[in-house]
Amino acid sequence: MAVYKEELSENSLYILSEFFKTIGNHTRIRILLLLIEQDACVSNIADRLGITQSAVSHQLSLLKSNKLVRQRRDGKMIFYTLADEHVCTVVKTGTEHILSR
Repeated sequence: MAVYKEELSENSLYILSEFFKTIGNHTRIRILLLLIEQDACVSNIADRLGITQSAVSHQLSLLKSNKLVRQRRDGKMIFYTLADEHVCTVVKTGTEHILSR
């Protein structure tokens, strides 16, 4: 399906631009790649990526506000997952593009 600029409203173009800005960050890409593998809580993400829980929480907040991740509660724990399959597809496609060079 082809999507042309003429079919997108100014608001849609803005949202698309914000989407790419959001994923255009090294730490956020690392978080998204981790979440492709499995759902994770802040402490697990921090341990796996070797960054502080505060930094992870901040990045997850940005990803969540841009509807790239969502959260679910399991008892006292909050786990994060990709918002939908589209996010997974974009990250995987970008990764394949880079690795095929």
